[in-house]
Amino acid sequence: MRTRPLKVALLGCGVVGSEVARIMTTHADDLTQRIGAPVELAGVAVRRPSKVREGIDPALITTDATALLKRGDIDIAIEVIGGIEPARTLITTAFENGISVVSANKALLAQDGAALHAAAEQHGLDLYYEAAVAGAIPLVRPMRESLAGDKINRVMGIVNGTTNFILDKMDSTGAGYQEALDEATALGYAEADPTADVEGYDAAAKAAILAGIAFHTRVRLDDVYREGMTEVSAADFASAKRMGCTIKLLAILERAADGESVTARVHPAMIPLTHPLASVREAYNAVFVEAEAAGRLMFYGPGAGGSPTASAVLGDLVAVCRNKLAEATGPGESAYTQLPVSPMGDVVTRYHISLDVADKPGVLAQVATTFAEHGVSIDTVRQQGKDGEASLVVVTHRAPDAALSGTVEALRKLDTVRGVASIMRVEGE
Repeated sequence: MRTRPLKVALLGCGVVGSEVARIMTTHADDLTQRIGAPVELAGVAVRRPSKVREGIDPALITTDATALLKRGDIDIAIEVIGGIEPARTLITTAFENGISVVSANKALLAQDGAALHAAAEQHGLDLYYEAAVAGAIPLVRPMRESLAGDKINRVMGIVNGTTNFILDKMDSTGAGYQEALDEATALGYAEADPTADVEGYDAAAKAAILAGIAFHTRVRLDDVYREGMTEVSAADFASAKRMGCTIKLLAILERAADGESVTARVHPAMIPLTHPLASVREAYNAVFVEAEAAGRLMFYGPGAGGSPTASAVLGDLVAVCRNKLAEATGPGESAYTQLPVSPMGDVVTRYHISLDVADKPGVLAQVATTFAEHGVSIDTVRQQGKDGEASLVVVTHRAPDAALSGTVEALRKLDTVRGVASIMRVEGE
């Protein structure tokens, strides 16, 4: 066993970083045995050096992350700062100084993953990022390595714990969106500004990363269609229950039937209660991967939090350390297919549409005609009326999303349609 330690620079020491430091310290002997050499926390770069950080030697604290990376004895950098800058510059600096990187930065990888992979390859170094997607759930490495000999056709899952907690509370208690969000905030599941979660930005970044791995093509954050969940209402859940469904915010990545393109999207969707994703509760994540040879695989577990995310970071650290000792690198970017990402309008899906209409003869026929004129077939219709007003709920068969969107716009122009109360896609059937 090698006696000279592998030295680690920790960039960022918030909730995740402090937990990484704690585990490295308390499990030092076990990590040494698993890696084949001691691993030493050699420096911790932070913005606020005066903050008390239990269990971390104050002598390791620095505000100069660049100097830490350039001092000449660092083997691996762990980046848990988040955001685009200064994380991007620091990771690039690490590569330029012969340092492999473990990152949990989904936003940066979704935006600039190709450039970071290219920099790592240029310098013969590792870039690992299991913690960037789905917290503690082993997902990136199984897709990148265990399924490397298979063909993945579809990935669908819940990849944001905050939104799943909110939607689960709305479903199980009948709470409204704001009430459920307030509970999530009080319990620490939601940030003071929850926009990244509830508007789907966080899930879209993860979707871009997973799509790139699954389909061996480059998918950027801008390629991912995104809808938030702030408009989901108690009435939507009531409609879902009448259909034997619930509502989840899903990331859905698909290879086209002809294999010539891919799609990536994040949006709320109704799914049947019989689908395994329907039973994912609280702040948990779950992801279905559908491959030609392996079939359907489900990955489930806590998707966020200091300890779960730190677990994923430490798993990557062990792998990168082993590679260092073997003078090798793990798998890098695989983008050989260069498949185009199709727009949302090309996606074939189903819709659940709730309309407020005039309660008079001929309305249903007029609505049905509008669907037919746009080439959209109706599966079921439910109508309720009272005092000259009525609600009309239409569930469609599968059709291109562009045709469904065109249908909705045409419905809005009918004089008998008072308004479109809600629109939601139906998945998982």
